[in-house]
Amino acid sequence: MATRIEGRCFWLRDAIAPGEEDEPPLAGEHRADIAIVGGGYAGLWTALELKRRQPSLLVTILEADICGGGASGRNSGMVLPQWAKFAALQQLCGTEGALFIARASERALNDIETFSAEHGIDSEFRRDGWLWGASCNRQNGSWAGVLQALEAVGAHPFRPVGREEIAALIGSDRFEAAVLTEAAATLHPGKWVRGLRRAALRAGVCIHENSPMEKLERGRPPQVVTPRGRLTAERVILTMNAWSLAIPELRGGILVIASDDAITAPMPELLDRAGYRRAPLVSDSQTFVTGFRSTVDGRINAGVTGGRIGFGSLGGARFEGRSRRQMDIRASLQRGHPALAPAPLADSWCGPIDRTRSGLPLFGRLRGCPDVLYGYGFSGNGVATTPLAGRILASLALDAEDEWAACGLVRPVEAWMPPEPIKYVGALMVRHAVRRKDALAYENREPGPLLRRLAALAPGGIVTTRLERD
Repeated sequence: MATRIEGRCFWLRDAIAPGEEDEPPLAGEHRADIAIVGGGYAGLWTALELKRRQPSLLVTILEADICGGGASGRNSGMVLPQWAKFAALQQLCGTEGALFIARASERALNDIETFSAEHGIDSEFRRDGWLWGASCNRQNGSWAGVLQALEAVGAHPFRPVGREEIAALIGSDRFEAAVLTEAAATLHPGKWVRGLRRAALRAGVCIHENSPMEKLERGRPPQVVTPRGRLTAERVILTMNAWSLAIPELRGGILVIASDDAITAPMPELLDRAGYRRAPLVSDSQTFVTGFRSTVDGRINAGVTGGRIGFGSLGGARFEGRSRRQMDIRASLQRGHPALAPAPLADSWCGPIDRTRSGLPLFGRLRGCPDVLYGYGFSGNGVATTPLAGRILASLALDAEDEWAACGLVRPVEAWMPPEPIKYVGALMVRHAVRRKDALAYENREPGPLLRRLAALAPGGIVTTRLERD
């Protein structure tokens, strides 16, 4: 079946080759050594890592849509290591464990760049750096706690930059202060995930697309049932991102909320005039972060978080199609780089993000079913973290006793979210409080105590200092 291009976001329309075909759906009874449910970055990296360690393994990926049809093909392509979450990592993993994860996530940039070159993937990978800035006075110093924690352990991935240097770097004087790291990059999400898919197929991974899991039978061995088939495996690995809501044991550990993106047509001349042709990716310090970046062909990709809230098991099409927040996206560009704001938007889209309370992903074995593993909760920061996820999940699946299986990200699910519909109604209240708090900051006004208390309940995102059990 020819791969559907119509109705998908820009990244996937640009990446799917004309005439490309889907892998066939699962049909009939099948067996595998290891089954992976979910064909995004995490599932593909896990499959590749398993085949690297044991080439003879029969590894099968079941994907409900096409590989990359979820968050892996719709994100902003910002490759950010976990340094900005170091304080939360330190509380969860200890100092040495936090340094291990943060350094590994930084090395993931090399992994992605090297893998792209070795496998002929035109991922448009660029080491642009990341400017984490304050677009109003009340955001100034939002990074102070992270820098203090890093300074105490002798790590210096960020350096402070002032208004003049910021303007020289990005061509805008709208940021009052910022910190800059060179350890960040951008890529083309669609080309990257489709390249991983091709690499997995060449490695001998069996992929069945258009094969949604209808039922997970928690026996020994476990089985995955799809509309037309059944797959029995010694181990099942769930890498379902926001669709983890369908698993009762995982549902209470995440809040699903939309991220919205838009992209312009190529406009290299405008970027040259604006001083942003090749510059660091930029984000502000709102609770619901906004950010923008340039692309290899001279486009601007801008995005905002804090959109639609997931409900139930995430069925339906609430997170599909064009974004309804294009005015918010344009307003974020106006705040951060007014010279770019008038550019017409060629496309927009939204997609669900699986946010944990701390903003850190979690991995482990499903309660009461040790042969079913999970990895989810990337909280909008999965591009640089999923190479680590592949190693963690491969070690768990193979019962390896190594630093990956023993790292602090391997932990039970913290059921911090109430059941529906309380969860949905409460999340709407928190979202409103966060948006109001962020808006008041631009008026240099202090939110009231109730607003502060509600906004503080928001789960972690790109940046977090929150421990899960605080």
